[in-house]
Amino acid sequence: MELYEMTSGEYTLSTDPKRIDIDVVYAYLHNEAYWSKGIPRDVVERSIQHSLCFGIYHGDTMVGFARVISDYATFAYLGDVFVLPEHRGKGLSKWLLEAITGHPDLQGLRRFYLVTRDAHGLYSRFGFRVVEDPGRHMERVTPAAVLYSQPGSEKGRAFVH
Repeated sequence: MELYEMTSGEYTLSTDPKRIDIDVVYAYLHNEAYWSKGIPRDVVERSIQHSLCFGIYHGDTMVGFARVISDYATFAYLGDVFVLPEHRGKGLSKWLLEAITGHPDLQGLRRFYLVTRDAHGLYSRFGFRVVEDPGRHMERVTPAAVLYSQPGSEKGRAFVH
């Protein structure tokens, strides 16, 4: 897969996996993100290795991130989207979504999912909408607070019935 990179003002957006600052991603997901608080570092590292990742950089400093899990033919899932607080309000999340939805390898997908508690307005600008027929969709969820606090959960494999 070719690297995807663009610049806007003093920011650069890149899919180069070598540029990802795992310390920044881990710190945000582990300490700040409501969806993954307490996530172990090895789980973050594994998730990055198996995803198409988008980083936003101010110089060499990572200030935003998102990852897409996909078969690149029919399905994709967008997750772990964030812009660090000190860089919010500059249109970076919109730019990130433009880059993701415009990425050449993510075109022609039948379904592109995400889960959000509070950013419906942002995602709806890019064609995402509430699931039309939720009765057809099923999920298996173990909350992060449960998953990452169980003994032996360092691999992130625990499941609650």
